[in-house]
Amino acid sequence: MSKNVLVLCTGNSCRSQIADGYLKTFASEGVNIYSAGVETHGVNPKAIDTMQKDGIDISANTSNNVNEYSNVDFDYIITVCDNAKERCPYFPSNAVRFHKNFPDPAKVVGNEEEIISEFDRVRGLVKGYCKEFCSAYL
Repeated sequence: MSKNVLVLCTGNSCRSQIADGYLKTFASEGVNIYSAGVETHGVNPKAIDTMQKDGIDISANTSNNVNEYSNVDFDYIITVCDNAKERCPYFPSNAVRFHKNFPDPAKVVGNEEEIISEFDRVRGLVKGYCKEFCSAYL
């Protein structure tokens, strides 16, 4: 039986997109990964770049609104920022909910090198979380 996992963030542009890439990489076969936001901001080009450094291509990903998946029966819902956890719409499901607040690399102020460094750092945090999640649940 396949499992459905939703990764939820505020704008579905950075953290949830990075998690989407890693969950799809680490999850066993038959697991469907969805990512969405309570808003849609488009996929951040720096999120695409930081994932390419780790050999994962998320350039074809789209930024989706959580309401698009209201008909999907999720087994797990992972919120990756406090704002999404607070604003997560009610899903009439028995999904097990997880929450991990990752820093938003898109909010870093600094020169290009500092911004890229923060994207890489957050990518590492998300990668570790996704690897552990998949080994424990998927």
